[in-house]
Amino acid sequence: MPKRAIEREFGVPIAGEILEPEQWSQTALKKLPADGLLNADALFARNAPLVLDIGCGNGRFLLGSAVWRREHDHIGIDLLPVVIRYATRRGNQRGLTNLRFAVCDGLRFLQSYAEPHRYTEIHCYHPQPFYDPGQIHRRLITPEFLVLVCRALAPGGSFFVQTDNPGYWRYIRAVVPVFFDFEERAEPWPDSPKGRTRREIIALRRGLPVFRGSGTVKAGLSEPKALQLAQTLPPPVFDADRRLRELDDVEASE
Repeated sequence: MPKRAIEREFGVPIAGEILEPEQWSQTALKKLPADGLLNADALFARNAPLVLDIGCGNGRFLLGSAVWRREHDHIGIDLLPVVIRYATRRGNQRGLTNLRFAVCDGLRFLQSYAEPHRYTEIHCYHPQPFYDPGQIHRRLITPEFLVLVCRALAPGGSFFVQTDNPGYWRYIRAVVPVFFDFEERAEPWPDSPKGRTRREIIALRRGLPVFRGSGTVKAGLSEPKALQLAQTLPPPVFDADRRLRELDDVEASE
Protein backbone atom coordinates (compact mmCIF):
# COMPACT_ATOMS: atom_id res chain seq x y z
CA MET A 1 0.00 0.00 0.00
CA PRO A 2 1.50 3.40 -0.97
CA LYS A 3 2.47 5.74 1.85
CA ARG A 4 -0.09 8.49 2.33
CA ALA A 5 1.18 12.06 2.24
CA ILE A 6 1.31 14.33 5.26
CA GLU A 7 1.19 18.05 4.44
CA ARG A 8 3.21 20.58 6.43
CA GLU A 9 3.17 24.34 6.74
CA PHE A 10 6.20 26.09 8.27
CA GLY A 11 7.25 22.59 9.31
CA VAL A 12 4.06 22.02 11.31
CA PRO A 13 1.87 19.14 10.05
CA ILE A 14 -1.65 19.86 8.86
CA ALA A 15 -4.02 17.27 10.30
CA GLY A 16 -5.15 14.38 8.15
CA GLU A 17 -3.57 12.35 5.39
CA ILE A 18 -3.92 13.16 1.71
CA LEU A 19 -5.93 10.26 0.33
CA GLU A 20 -6.14 8.69 -3.09
CA PRO A 21 -8.38 10.77 -5.42
CA GLU A 22 -11.18 8.20 -5.40
CA GLN A 23 -11.54 8.82 -1.65
CA TRP A 24 -11.79 12.60 -1.86
CA SER A 25 -14.88 14.48 -0.73
CA GLN A 26 -16.49 17.78 -1.71
CA THR A 27 -16.18 20.42 1.01
CA ALA A 28 -16.97 23.54 -1.01
CA LEU A 29 -20.29 25.20 -0.21
CA LYS A 30 -20.52 27.11 -3.47
CA LYS A 31 -23.90 28.71 -2.92
CA LEU A 32 -25.49 29.99 0.26
CA PRO A 33 -29.29 30.13 0.52
CA ALA A 34 -30.85 32.77 -1.71
CA ASP A 35 -33.40 33.52 0.98
CA GLY A 36 -33.35 32.16 4.50
CA LEU A 37 -31.08 30.43 6.97
CA LEU A 38 -28.50 27.76 6.25
CA ASN A 39 -29.97 24.44 7.42
CA ALA A 40 -27.01 22.57 8.86
CA ASP A 41 -28.99 19.37 9.44
CA ALA A 42 -29.87 19.22 5.75
CA LEU A 43 -26.36 20.22 4.69
CA PHE A 44 -24.68 17.38 6.61
CA ALA A 45 -27.64 14.96 6.56
CA ARG A 46 -27.57 14.60 10.34
CA ASN A 47 -28.01 16.52 13.58
CA ALA A 48 -24.62 16.97 15.24
CA PRO A 49 -22.73 19.54 17.30
CA LEU A 50 -21.85 22.38 14.94
CA VAL A 51 -18.61 24.40 14.82
CA LEU A 52 -18.26 27.70 12.96
CA ASP A 53 -14.90 29.30 12.16
CA ILE A 54 -15.27 32.95 11.11
CA GLY A 55 -12.32 34.07 9.00
CA CYS A 56 -11.07 30.51 8.66
CA GLY A 57 -8.23 31.36 6.28
CA ASN A 58 -6.66 28.26 4.75
CA GLY A 59 -8.62 26.01 7.10
CA ARG A 60 -5.85 24.73 9.37
CA PHE A 61 -7.89 24.82 12.57
CA LEU A 62 -11.07 23.36 11.08
CA LEU A 63 -9.19 20.61 9.27
CA GLY A 64 -7.73 19.45 12.56
CA SER A 65 -11.05 19.69 14.34
CA ALA A 66 -12.88 17.82 11.57
CA VAL A 67 -10.24 15.06 11.48
CA TRP A 68 -10.17 14.51 15.23
CA ARG A 69 -13.80 15.24 16.05
CA ARG A 70 -15.80 13.28 13.52
CA GLU A 71 -18.89 13.58 15.69
CA HIS A 72 -18.91 17.36 15.07
CA ASP A 73 -19.86 19.15 11.87
CA HIS A 74 -17.85 22.18 10.78
CA ILE A 75 -18.44 25.30 8.69
CA GLY A 76 -15.62 27.66 7.75
CA ILE A 77 -16.14 31.04 6.13
CA ASP A 78 -13.76 33.66 4.83
CA LEU A 79 -14.16 36.73 2.67
CA LEU A 80 -11.16 35.85 0.48
CA PRO A 81 -11.88 33.29 -2.30
CA VAL A 82 -8.20 32.40 -2.63
CA VAL A 83 -7.88 31.10 0.94
CA ILE A 84 -11.16 29.22 0.65
CA ARG A 85 -9.75 27.47 -2.43
CA TYR A 86 -6.79 26.29 -0.34
CA ALA A 87 -9.11 25.19 2.45
CA THR A 88 -11.52 23.26 0.24
CA ARG A 89 -8.71 21.52 -1.61
CA ARG A 90 -7.26 20.32 1.67
CA GLY A 91 -10.65 19.25 3.00
CA ASN A 92 -11.40 17.37 -0.21
CA GLN A 93 -8.04 15.59 -0.23
CA ARG A 94 -8.66 14.31 3.29
CA GLY A 95 -12.07 12.88 2.41
CA LEU A 96 -13.84 14.89 5.09
CA THR A 97 -17.63 14.74 5.03
CA ASN A 98 -18.18 16.74 8.23
CA LEU A 99 -16.72 19.97 6.83
CA ARG A 100 -17.87 22.74 4.47
CA PHE A 101 -16.19 26.00 3.42
CA ALA A 102 -17.88 29.06 1.93
CA VAL A 103 -16.89 32.53 0.78
CA CYS A 104 -18.73 34.96 3.04
CA ASP A 105 -17.92 37.67 5.54
CA GLY A 106 -18.57 36.96 9.20
CA LEU A 107 -21.10 39.69 9.88
CA ARG A 108 -23.21 38.78 6.86
CA PHE A 109 -23.15 35.09 7.75
CA LEU A 110 -24.34 35.71 11.30
CA GLN A 111 -26.98 38.18 10.18
CA SER A 112 -28.41 36.21 7.27
CA TYR A 113 -27.50 32.52 7.44
CA ALA A 114 -26.73 31.35 11.00
CA GLU A 115 -29.56 29.44 12.65
CA PRO A 116 -30.27 30.87 16.10
CA HIS A 117 -29.02 28.82 19.06
CA ARG A 118 -27.57 26.12 16.79
CA TYR A 119 -23.78 26.45 17.00
CA THR A 120 -21.86 24.59 19.69
CA GLU A 121 -18.70 26.60 19.07
CA ILE A 122 -17.88 29.81 17.23
CA HIS A 123 -14.21 30.59 16.60
CA CYS A 124 -12.66 33.85 15.46
CA TYR A 125 -8.88 33.80 15.09
CA HIS A 126 -6.84 36.88 14.23
CA PRO A 127 -9.54 39.16 12.85
CA GLN A 128 -8.07 41.80 10.57
CA PRO A 129 -7.28 44.92 12.65
CA PHE A 130 -7.32 47.30 9.64
CA TYR A 131 -4.44 49.63 10.32
CA ASP A 132 -5.59 52.56 8.18
CA PRO A 133 -7.90 54.98 10.02
CA GLY A 134 -10.20 55.13 7.00
CA GLN A 135 -10.92 51.40 7.30
CA ILE A 136 -11.55 50.97 11.01
CA HIS A 137 -15.28 50.73 10.31
CA ARG A 138 -14.51 47.33 8.77
CA ARG A 139 -13.26 45.82 12.04
CA LEU A 140 -15.28 42.70 12.71
CA ILE A 141 -15.51 42.49 16.48
CA THR A 142 -18.00 45.09 17.61
CA PRO A 143 -20.74 45.00 20.25
CA GLU A 144 -23.28 44.34 17.49
CA PHE A 145 -21.22 41.40 16.19
CA LEU A 146 -21.06 39.92 19.69
CA VAL A 147 -24.85 40.12 19.99
CA LEU A 148 -25.09 38.03 16.81
CA VAL A 149 -22.60 35.51 18.20
CA CYS A 150 -24.73 35.19 21.33
CA ARG A 151 -27.81 34.59 19.19
CA ALA A 152 -26.12 31.90 17.09
CA LEU A 153 -24.67 29.91 19.99
CA ALA A 154 -26.53 26.95 21.43
CA PRO A 155 -27.13 26.94 25.20
CA GLY A 156 -23.77 26.33 26.82
CA GLY A 157 -21.95 26.97 23.54
CA SER A 158 -18.54 28.62 23.50
CA PHE A 159 -16.99 31.59 21.72
CA PHE A 160 -13.23 31.48 21.05
CA VAL A 161 -11.22 34.53 20.03
CA GLN A 162 -7.54 35.14 19.43
CA THR A 163 -5.28 37.92 18.13
CA ASP A 164 -1.64 38.97 18.13
CA ASN A 165 -2.61 42.65 18.07
CA PRO A 166 -2.36 44.26 21.54
CA GLY A 167 -4.73 47.09 20.67
CA TYR A 168 -7.38 44.71 19.41
CA TRP A 169 -6.94 42.56 22.50
CA ARG A 170 -7.44 45.50 24.85
CA TYR A 171 -10.70 46.22 23.07
CA ILE A 172 -11.78 42.55 23.15
CA ARG A 173 -11.06 42.39 26.89
CA ALA A 174 -13.26 45.44 27.41
CA VAL A 175 -16.34 44.35 25.43
CA VAL A 176 -16.47 40.54 25.26
CA PRO A 177 -16.92 40.04 29.05
CA VAL A 178 -20.06 42.19 28.90
CA PHE A 179 -21.78 39.35 27.03
CA PHE A 180 -19.73 36.28 27.98
CA ASP A 181 -18.27 34.64 31.05
CA PHE A 182 -14.84 35.07 29.53
CA GLU A 183 -11.52 33.49 30.47
CA GLU A 184 -8.17 34.52 29.08
CA ARG A 185 -5.68 31.81 28.22
CA ALA A 186 -1.95 32.41 28.62
CA GLU A 187 -0.72 29.29 26.82
CA PRO A 188 -1.42 27.87 23.35
CA TRP A 189 -4.49 25.70 22.96
CA PRO A 190 -3.64 22.15 24.08
CA ASP A 191 -4.63 20.57 20.76
CA SER A 192 -2.19 22.82 18.84
CA PRO A 193 0.86 23.80 20.90
CA LYS A 194 2.59 25.19 17.79
CA GLY A 195 -0.45 27.15 16.67
CA ARG A 196 -4.06 26.56 15.64
CA THR A 197 -3.71 28.86 12.65
CA ARG A 198 -1.12 29.88 10.08
CA ARG A 199 -0.98 33.35 11.60
CA GLU A 200 -0.41 31.99 15.11
CA ILE A 201 2.44 29.79 13.90
CA ILE A 202 4.16 32.82 12.36
CA ALA A 203 3.69 34.93 15.49
CA LEU A 204 5.00 32.20 17.80
CA ARG A 205 8.02 31.57 15.58
CA ARG A 206 8.88 35.26 15.87
CA GLY A 207 8.46 35.27 19.64
CA LEU A 208 5.45 37.59 19.54
CA PRO A 209 2.68 37.40 22.15
CA VAL A 210 -0.61 35.81 21.12
CA PHE A 211 -3.71 36.68 23.14
CA ARG A 212 -6.42 34.06 23.56
CA GLY A 213 -9.69 33.61 25.39
CA SER A 214 -13.01 31.83 25.36
CA GLY A 215 -16.34 32.03 27.09
CA THR A 216 -20.00 31.13 27.26
CA VAL A 217 -22.94 33.51 27.06
CA LYS A 218 -23.83 35.01 30.43
CA ALA A 219 -26.73 33.28 32.12
CA GLY A 220 -30.05 35.00 31.57
CA LEU A 221 -28.77 37.33 28.84
CA SER A 222 -31.66 37.73 26.42
CA GLU A 223 -31.25 39.14 22.94
CA PRO A 224 -33.13 42.38 23.80
CA LYS A 225 -30.88 42.85 26.83
CA ALA A 226 -27.78 42.14 24.75
CA LEU A 227 -28.87 44.70 22.17
CA GLN A 228 -29.45 47.24 24.91
CA LEU A 229 -25.97 46.61 26.32
CA ALA A 230 -24.40 46.88 22.87
CA GLN A 231 -25.71 50.44 22.55
CA THR A 232 -23.73 51.47 25.62
CA LEU A 233 -20.37 50.15 24.43
CA PRO A 234 -17.74 51.89 22.30
CA PRO A 235 -16.90 50.94 18.71
CA PRO A 236 -13.53 49.28 18.00
CA VAL A 237 -11.45 52.43 17.76
CA PHE A 238 -7.92 51.60 18.88
CA ASP A 239 -4.31 51.88 17.77
CA ALA A 240 -3.64 48.74 15.76
CA ASP A 241 0.17 49.22 15.83
CA ARG A 242 1.27 49.37 12.20
CA ARG A 243 4.52 47.52 13.01
CA LEU A 244 2.52 44.29 13.04
CA ARG A 245 1.62 44.84 9.40
CA GLU A 246 4.80 42.97 8.47
CA LEU A 247 3.20 39.76 9.68
CA ASP A 248 0.39 40.25 7.19
CA ASP A 249 2.95 40.29 4.37
CA VAL A 250 4.69 37.19 5.73
CA GLU A 251 1.39 35.35 6.13
CA ALA A 252 0.41 36.15 2.55
CA SER A 253 3.73 35.30 0.95
CA GLU A 254 5.29 32.31 2.68
